[in-house]
Amino acid sequence: MKVIHSIRHYFERHGFDVSSRFADKLGMRATNVRLFFIYISFVTVGLSFGVYLTLAFLLKLKDMIYTKRSSVFDL
Repeated sequence: MKVIHSIRHYFERHGFDVSSRFADKLGMRATNVRLFFIYISFVTVGLSFGVYLTLAFLLKLKDMIYTKRSSVFDL
């Protein structure tokens, strides 16, 4: 159990260090950089869900327009 806590502590310490270094390079505060990454992750999830719904709608519309008939006598 101690190994898991040490691994988690390592990743938390160096994970926050990435945003701090990036903020130092840009001359911003680290909290603003972290908030930006959080907002961007929500936007990308929302956009992908919107694209999925649009494609599902278009496929349903295509199926409604182009009905496939199995033979000539189905008229």
